[in-house]
Amino acid sequence: MAAAAGPARLVRCGQKDELYRAGLRSGAGTALRGLAGARPWLAWRREVELLSDVAYFVLTTLSGYQTLGEEYVNIIQVDPSKKKVPSFLRRALFISLHTLVPYCLEKALLHLQHELQVEAEECRSPENPPALGFPSRSFIRSWIRRQVGQLSEQQKKRASQIVDVLKQSLPLLHRLHLAVFYIQGTFYHLSKRVTGISYLHFGGLQGEDQSIRSSYKFLGIISLFHLLLTIGVQMYSFKQKQRARQEWRLHRNLTHQNRSTEAAAGRQSRCTLCLEERRHSTATPCGHLFCWECITAWCSTRAECPLCREKFHPQKLIYLRHYQM
Repeated sequence: MAAAAGPARLVRCGQKDELYRAGLRSGAGTALRGLAGARPWLAWRREVELLSDVAYFVLTTLSGYQTLGEEYVNIIQVDPSKKKVPSFLRRALFISLHTLVPYCLEKALLHLQHELQVEAEECRSPENPPALGFPSRSFIRSWIRRQVGQLSEQQKKRASQIVDVLKQSLPLLHRLHLAVFYIQGTFYHLSKRVTGISYLHFGGLQGEDQSIRSSYKFLGIISLFHLLLTIGVQMYSFKQKQRARQEWRLHRNLTHQNRSTEAAAGRQSRCTLCLEERRHSTATPCGHLFCWECITAWCSTRAECPLCREKFHPQKLIYLRHYQM
């Protein structure tokens, strides 16, 4: 008698598959490092992990066999009708969504964010040649660089904001899907939810998963509440950052204006004789201002203005009381 597999079996299946996939990735990485050295292994480690995951699912799911995790908990894949196994096209779509799409999305966002930062900071110089790499990598980066170069400054800022939102939203989407799985107990992976692949359990106690389904539902509700709290905190933090950025820009503009005003005022309040701030401002008949001590000492030897050379008697100097500039 077949029954829908419960969340406990699906979790154990996913954990078992992840264990075997990690072993396969580790073995492939060790082989590459032993054959080609540490540098190629570091450069292509993510690609080797991708090929290992694809190979694992091609040899099991795409070939029509159970994965090691599915065999461990005795479950089989079925299509939305619950009466037959998924078609070859549906299984191939699941493998693509589960392995290739996350890799391509991660790389695209990483390269796009890097190019946007380089364009924004204007730190790329022709003296620094691009890093050598394989043709596929160079082609992808060159294509992204060309596309970014065609954008205007406003579009680059908008694209940078979109990239930041996507990088923060993808983990939240995964957590939302996991919380829904705990509540519904049907699709453990997002790729299987999209393709409609579910599981049936054969043999054993049929009520085994039903006895703990309520615990998973409670865990799902807590996870959903925690996710909403996290989203609220992130939105509040984003608003605080926006407000702090606006205040910083306003403070920077005001500081620049104050410095300009102080510099202009400082230039106007300096005595041209001692080159310091005027003390006891005194005006000559021609209207120029000097320190009282400086202009009187000047007039003791020359009865003329130090700036315009207009002749005048020292008795015509005007001492300015309570003059601020």
